[in-house]
Amino acid sequence: MHIKTDDYTIQYEPEVATVFFQGLLRLDGMEAYQPIMDILLNAIESSPSFTINLCELEFLNSSGISMLSMFVVKARDKGTVSLVFQGSEKTLWQTKSLKNLQRLMPSLKLEFA
Repeated sequence: MHIKTDDYTIQYEPEVATVFFQGLLRLDGMEAYQPIMDILLNAIESSPSFTINLCELEFLNSSGISMLSMFVVKARDKGTVSLVFQGSEKTLWQTKSLKNLQRLMPSLKLEFA
């Protein structure tokens, strides 16, 4: 399951239980992010423990951060999901925003490379 455009790629790899984000995500509003949310929701249905790798995602706008926040709340409410976010220390928005996601789901694990 994946989405590929000129600006970004989202790919779920079930064999490693990881959703990979790459590129620049600047979609207009929450509705535009729904296909990405669908990939994430399908991932937690198929694997109760999985990783979201944002290391190669250079930019994510506020609508995208809101989408990730909503996803984390849904994962938390499910109660059976173990979630890891991988990010890059070199990307400022990741170090700030991912720590805020941990407030929504204290069991969420953060890994920075």
